[in-house]
Amino acid sequence: MSRVIAVSNRVARPRGGSKSAGGLAVGVLAALKEHGGLWFGWNGRTVRGEPGDVTLEEDGRISYATIDLNEQAYELYYNGFSNTSLWPICHYLLGFFRYERREFDAYRRVNALFARKLLPLLQPDDLIWVHDYHLIPLASELRRAGARQPIGFYLHVPFPDIEVLRVLPVYRELLRSLCAYDVVGFQTPRDLRCFKEAIAERDIGGLERADRRNTRPAAPMHADAFPIGIDVDDCQALAMESGEQDNVRRMVRHLHGRQLLIGVDRLDYSKGLPDRFRAFARLLENYPAIRNHVSYLQIAPATRSGVRAYAEIRQELEQLAGKINGEFADIDWVPIRYLNRAFDRPTLMAFFREASVGLVTPLRDGMNLVAKEFIAAQDETDPGVLVLSQLAGAAEELTEAVLVNPYDVDGVADGVHRALSMPREERVERHASMLATLRRNDITAWRSRFVDALLAARQ
Repeated sequence: MSRVIAVSNRVARPRGGSKSAGGLAVGVLAALKEHGGLWFGWNGRTVRGEPGDVTLEEDGRISYATIDLNEQAYELYYNGFSNTSLWPICHYLLGFFRYERREFDAYRRVNALFARKLLPLLQPDDLIWVHDYHLIPLASELRRAGARQPIGFYLHVPFPDIEVLRVLPVYRELLRSLCAYDVVGFQTPRDLRCFKEAIAERDIGGLERADRRNTRPAAPMHADAFPIGIDVDDCQALAMESGEQDNVRRMVRHLHGRQLLIGVDRLDYSKGLPDRFRAFARLLENYPAIRNHVSYLQIAPATRSGVRAYAEIRQELEQLAGKINGEFADIDWVPIRYLNRAFDRPTLMAFFREASVGLVTPLRDGMNLVAKEFIAAQDETDPGVLVLSQLAGAAEELTEAVLVNPYDVDGVADGVHRALSMPREERVERHASMLATLRRNDITAWRSRFVDALLAARQ
């Protein structure tokens, strides 16, 4: 049986078993366990000089291969091109976009380094599965070095419309790099359409038949939508098992019977958190009867501390939370509880189960697994309601959520009010339909479909 070789910017080795793993890690680890294989990527350490040799760790049928990165190269490749050029382009947030040629050069150099370090670890029958926007050029670098194995790429973030993509000076080069893969996967049909329109341009067209393994005739690249899912049963079990944890009991006790609104997001400008805070304030303004009857818990652990925009959004949220609490709080009620810290998955699943409303309102998102986890964690007999941005990939599957435009503050406030007042019968019906969708498109279906596409590419 062919090994699966997973490649990502950072190797996500769960500490403490499956309860600490989520999203990408769950799907990739399942594929590696089934087929046997290796997970290759950065180990989280930076060095002043040249990176050393690959570090290998064995864990049953899975090997973890990690490398250091040069300190300056990491800054330019990761905080630079990946997160100040590609990230805002992919999320349609051009106000945060910046491009510098030296950062793109470092991006290519790091991808070439990944290829050099990975190549000696490969076996002829391997299937290579590359993840996300940090590593778009990796297949080109591996092909240049002589790799002939099937190589697939999965983009976890949105793929932008061609008119947005053109803002990036090197967009043609990135499209050519994507066409070096045998399989290219996206979260939604919308992303797939954008990609096909981009490579159909006159100066890009034809590359979908690029010779990817130095063989003739070239096989056509397979591009498709592979929506990532979750382990539904695991989320449900964690939610029920963790309800008696101290954190959960304390949270419930301090609600004093109020309805809980919850948001769980990385601290990132694409998540629309300032607009969400303003929408909550508008909810309290427009529907004064609910004051002192709801409590909003926003969990937003900090990420990407090296990027200035993330420090600025943290400061903005702290100011907004203080302003809203100052205006609306009462002696025995604080409207917003804003926490800049992470919680483990069992605790989050239990929090979700206690919530009346889940707030998932990104300005743009590839999928958003928090939306799916919120649904899976609910009590099926008395479920909460998901208020979901129509600009998240999850909205294409979870059509029974209360869908809102995250830029419309009044519309989000109205959506939350509708969710809070929705009758139980309607909540149960909507939840059952979404849960069936989650089971149909779960994490097993996602990784099986992608690995099957790679196997077909080899044949």
